[in-house]
Amino acid sequence: MSSPVISVSGLGKRYYLSHEKRQDTLRDSLTQQFRQLGRRLTGAATEPEGEEFWALRDVSFDVQQGDVIGIIGRNGAGKSTLLKILSRITEPTTGRVRLRGRIASLLEVGTGFHPELSGRENIFLNGAILGMSRAEIARKFDEIVAFAEVERFLDTPVKHYSSGMYVRLAFAVAAHLEPEILIVDEVLAVGDAAFQKKCLGKMQAVSRSDGRTVLFVSHNLQSIRQLCHSAVLLAGGQVQTSGPCARVLEFYQHGLAGPVVHVVPPPSADLLHCGYVTSVSVETLEGKPTSVFDVGQPWRIRVGFRIAKAQDQFVIAVGLLSPDGSPVQTSWFPPRNLAPGDYEAAFIQDKVILEAGSYTTVVGLSSHGHAFQQFQSERLDISGETVVGTYVCASSGVGVVLNSMRQELRKIP
Repeated sequence: MSSPVISVSGLGKRYYLSHEKRQDTLRDSLTQQFRQLGRRLTGAATEPEGEEFWALRDVSFDVQQGDVIGIIGRNGAGKSTLLKILSRITEPTTGRVRLRGRIASLLEVGTGFHPELSGRENIFLNGAILGMSRAEIARKFDEIVAFAEVERFLDTPVKHYSSGMYVRLAFAVAAHLEPEILIVDEVLAVGDAAFQKKCLGKMQAVSRSDGRTVLFVSHNLQSIRQLCHSAVLLAGGQVQTSGPCARVLEFYQHGLAGPVVHVVPPPSADLLHCGYVTSVSVETLEGKPTSVFDVGQPWRIRVGFRIAKAQDQFVIAVGLLSPDGSPVQTSWFPPRNLAPGDYEAAFIQDKVILEAGSYTTVVGLSSHGHAFQQFQSERLDISGETVVGTYVCASSGVGVVLNSMRQELRKIP
């Protein structure tokens, strides 16, 4: 395989959020200034004032030539910071970025435009900022103007342009000056629907016919789905998952529904006299509650339940449903007799490796083969491309995996 055109390894960006202290008097202000001057003159180490904030932490991924990658995530996830580092606008705190090829970035409306210059002059100015020669700009000039649809206003200062005209001209310059890598932030939202469609078509054309690489940040998931082959989901400054676009978008949309809710229905009157589930928790083997796991990472389901009346041939079972509701996996304890009391069952998954996707856990209680409580509970999100061990594509037609989980049962004192 050829070397990636973008290689991001252990990338981190730290900021300090300043909490300025109020200076009530001129004396307070002067005192603070003299203290800072004294530290500099004596070479004393000074700690940054303010709260440490990591916009990105330990971000790693590779992009091959010709790939169209969608960067998605909530506001504040670190998307814009990542693109600014890739565009060499800001330096990373940790890690490194290796780029192979010329980059054109369109991160903000009118970036690199001078408001007093005309559209014509700004095409040459912006092209030069992007590293293009005057001859290259002149060769593409007519195509840029035609794409931006600003012929009538070409000799008008751009300070009189609307935001839509700004973004049309800025995108036209970036897309037509033949960069090997095109980085586009959420700027297309400024243009009208027809122009957005035109931009998507242009990005598809440059990636397919010219083999250029496109990184596209957008909150418009339909545009991401239409344009991108794969996607990277950022959350809290870290890569939450990456891979084929459809799967990452599904994972993201599940997360938008809100935090995982521990779903345990209240027991009915007949269950109060028989037995019922009191708690369900999905967690790591270290005991950390979470619903997100990498492919191949072991996980565990804990189920607390109460036996109100002695049960013969009692069975507790858990299962997984695929995103379309099909059963994927079922595990259960052998039938046993249980005395009244509180119990906890643990089902440990350390053998079967499911494909990436979002699953729903199902919990059931039965006695003598008759189920007296069954319900859907927590969500289980499996993400990532790395596979450790034997891969079982359990949700793609190989049937239900039976009793594959290691089991533990204890009575709670």
